Amino acid sequence: MERRSKKKYTTEFKLEAIRLSNESGKPITQVARDLNIPPYMLYRWRDDLHRQGSKAFPGKGKKTNVSSEKLELERLRRENKRLRTSETY
Repeated sequence: MERRSKKKYTTEFKLEAIRLSNESGKPITQVARDLNIPPYMLYRWRDDLHRQGSKAFPGKGKKTNVSSEKLELERLRRENKRLRTSETY
């Protein structure tokens, strides 16, 4: 049986995901889907940040494939597409 490797996310990614879930006005499940992460993970990160504050996510800060700039660019592209679609009606 093949074992999957566990994905690791940077502190920056987690904080950006939490910020998006708090400020976007979208349901957490939608934000998680947009970020390609399971919703339970986003809920857990939010709880960890709420309980531990600045001590949450003490990882080693290794880079991942998804940077916060890439997340922001993807979010802006989706918003741009949504705005263009709403202008045509």
